[in-house]
Amino acid sequence: MIQSSKDLQRRLVALTRDLILIPSDASHPEDITRCFEFIINHVESIDNITVKKYCHCDVPSLVALPKNVRKPKVLLCGHLDVITHSDVQRYRSHIADGRIYGPGSADMKGPLAILLEIFRNLHTQYENLPLGLVVTSDEERGGESGIRFLFDEIGLRCDVAMIPDGGSLNEIIVEEKGILHLKIQCHGHSAHAARPWLGNNPLERLVDAASRLRNNFESLKQDEDHWYPTCVLTNIRTPNQSINRIPSEAEGTLDIRFPAPYNVNEMLNHVCKILGEGIDIHTLISAEPTRLSPDSLYLSVTEEITGKPANLGKEDGGSDARFVGRLNIPVIVSRPIVGELHSEREWIDISTMETFYCIYELYLKRKLLKREK
Repeated sequence: MIQSSKDLQRRLVALTRDLILIPSDASHPEDITRCFEFIINHVESIDNITVKKYCHCDVPSLVALPKNVRKPKVLLCGHLDVITHSDVQRYRSHIADGRIYGPGSADMKGPLAILLEIFRNLHTQYENLPLGLVVTSDEERGGESGIRFLFDEIGLRCDVAMIPDGGSLNEIIVEEKGILHLKIQCHGHSAHAARPWLGNNPLERLVDAASRLRNNFESLKQDEDHWYPTCVLTNIRTPNQSINRIPSEAEGTLDIRFPAPYNVNEMLNHVCKILGEGIDIHTLISAEPTRLSPDSLYLSVTEEITGKPANLGKEDGGSDARFVGRLNIPVIVSRPIVGELHSEREWIDISTMETFYCIYELYLKRKLLKREK
């Protein structure tokens, strides 16, 4: 078990709240740039650290590595982007009940603050530590121009990656569901709403098709752990602005998650069949289910610090871990205790932020220094 350090807690809370203040979502590219500048200011003063900036498809990222090190033994991976909130004034935080409440506090400004603090502290304490840091800005949009680009096109490699973007304090993720983000469209014929027989309403047809799909996915439920395919209609819209007019077109978006043994092609064919003719489907994001292999040393350190068993878990959501794990690189996915992700009441528990920091610190010392007991 660990003893509380109020100074560490204060630093982690202050850094998290400073990061939350920057509305670094996809609709504010200038604030994404500002958030990167904030992070660079935090790490570039460390001796013998080289910070490289990348930009792919207008998506920036950075890699911080010890000088003359191309492949660190351990790579800390985080993202600074958050989901978009319509009101920029919501990018504020407050503390209540031992938690930081605020947009992105859990996903993942709080965990990112821990990465920045431990990266800075360990490199300040130890010379030539083979520890790297990656920060990207498109995880919420699929990660294609961030982690995927860095590993697949730049050739970034490591012995172990640590990604605090899933699981919990004593839950280390070994499996993530696959992802399908789809845009569905339907075209019809516009008419006066008082004479529906003269038109062909694509909005109603789209809603009916989505309802068929929802009912079908309901039949796929298998257990109380939710480890089965899910489908959610997340948006539906039409260019029509008149209440007395049948629209000529309509579109919506679907968020589909599925575990192995389902795969992308099988799931996509299934969705097309259920939606039926007249519904056009466009794939926005696709990812196969992921299986991860965490380091056994991390499990033992987690148990030592918390005094509780470390459990191997499954994650309904996806993360950038899939781009690293498919290269047969061990990936550690866990984080502090969090809640209400992507909602207006998103939060991260402060005391477990400190505990999580201590888990990372002891693991990294034992992994990289070989002499810490």
